[in-house]
Amino acid sequence: MAARGYRPKVPPPPDDASPSAVAATAAAAGADPAGAEPTGAGSSPSRRRLLLVLSAPASALLLGELNQSVLATALPTVVGELEGLDRLLWVNTGYVLAGTVAMPVAGRLGDLLGRRPVFLVSVAVLLLGSVLGGLAPTMEWLIAARAVQGVGGGGLLVLVQALVADLVPVRRRAPVMSGVGAAFALGALLGPLLGGWLTETVGWRWAFWMNVPVGLFALVGSALLLPRGRPRRHGPLDVTGVVTLSLATTAAVLLVSGGTGGWAPGVVGLLLVAAVGGTVAFVLVERRATEPLIPLHLLTDRTVALAVAAGALVAVAMFGTISYLPTYLQMVGGLSPVRAGLVMLALVTGLGLATVVAAQVVARTGRARGLPVLGALLCATALALMAGLTPGSSLVLTGGYLFLLGVGIGCSWDVLVVLVQDAAPDREVGTVTAVNGFFREVGVLAGTAVVGSVFTARLQGQLAQRAPDVGAARLTPEQVAGLPPEVAGQVAAAYAGAFTPVFAGLVPVVLLGGVLLLMVRSGRLGATGRTGAPDRAAGRPADGSTR
Repeated sequence: MAARGYRPKVPPPPDDASPSAVAATAAAAGADPAGAEPTGAGSSPSRRRLLLVLSAPASALLLGELNQSVLATALPTVVGELEGLDRLLWVNTGYVLAGTVAMPVAGRLGDLLGRRPVFLVSVAVLLLGSVLGGLAPTMEWLIAARAVQGVGGGGLLVLVQALVADLVPVRRRAPVMSGVGAAFALGALLGPLLGGWLTETVGWRWAFWMNVPVGLFALVGSALLLPRGRPRRHGPLDVTGVVTLSLATTAAVLLVSGGTGGWAPGVVGLLLVAAVGGTVAFVLVERRATEPLIPLHLLTDRTVALAVAAGALVAVAMFGTISYLPTYLQMVGGLSPVRAGLVMLALVTGLGLATVVAAQVVARTGRARGLPVLGALLCATALALMAGLTPGSSLVLTGGYLFLLGVGIGCSWDVLVVLVQDAAPDREVGTVTAVNGFFREVGVLAGTAVVGSVFTARLQGQLAQRAPDVGAARLTPEQVAGLPPEVAGQVAAAYAGAFTPVFAGLVPVVLLGGVLLLMVRSGRLGATGRTGAPDRAAGRPADGSTR
């Protein structure tokens, strides 16, 4: 993918390179015979040019993360004002569900039409959802606005990762991915603080309005800076695949999120049939599609299948925990939204530090399997420790557990993306990135929906038992602070009793992800490839020999 007036610099082949390696290195300067954009496997722009080109996508990624993290600390106040405790889980679930379906669509469209136009549309959709959220008069409106945001956010995440893969060789990709991920971390860092401050001052609606200037900058900057590459392939979008995938995913999410909330047996049966039938139909459609939404052959690759599954399991634990942790800190610990955001910084700090260290380790060694395994063990340890938290636990102890959880997540999150991209052909980097993002978001959905459903159901029961006279649907942190001490203590105990058992239940989920990663073949990044192409970044043949 080449920017206007810019041709990528191609590293000279080593003196001992074979003729095939020399030819492959020279060919990397232009498009392939099919008219595809050059990929990161074959060219490496200068650092200054790369930072400039990726600045706008990084700001869009910052916008996407702000949409998620800003609202976390505002959520207790939002559901209290809009009287929506029973629909609390759908504020996050609606966002993630829409993003999950959008990811493979955006990834495939990026491969078919080029990254730039699809990226710009994603930014615009995210902006539209932010405006709708700022205007929301009811919980139903808010949930719909979050779904619109999710469509844009899902496209942004997968397209930024694919853009990095287009521009950067695989061995250099982890540090660059962590650099772009710094925008993600910045959003996660600022989000809880901004959300808390906005909630306490101008109001939670500004958690949506603040996205507008950032989004406009990302939109204009992306339009000016992103390369105008030609489409990689020409063909129709797999519309039938989109429909069947959406049916299966939506039915499954409704099933797991509403099952504990009292779906009627007939509704459960209907959702189960829709989920299973939609999945079977999707597989049959993809097997016959000319341009499948999710090429099934990618999932037959051992590395892709195991890394994708492990990433989904890590996502279950990660988002099942952090989506509702600010609510726990405010309602159990009695913290203000701002102070709850400060405590969440412990997790973000651990995640950011581990991401940078992991990227450097991968860049220096070329090996990526061990770090996610270590990350799974650290996540499991942190969750086990968090299961023992009580209303009387100190904030220092809670922050320490969150830091450990962040370190575990940081060891695996971006590394798994690089591992999956390395196992796929260059022409399907966008698609395999979207496949990884899709299944990761399925994990996010499962974590958000199941944890939210269990938490909400247990909380309603706990409150009915411990504080039956408290109006749970309109309960905000400020109202809890104004209750008599003994009643406030019972409310805190109800929230703790509803949430802490979830931590223990997530431990085996993360450990299973670690076991799957142990089954991934250990090897150096870029040494082999499904296409049999040389390791162009290193100037070596595909078998990894130096000759």
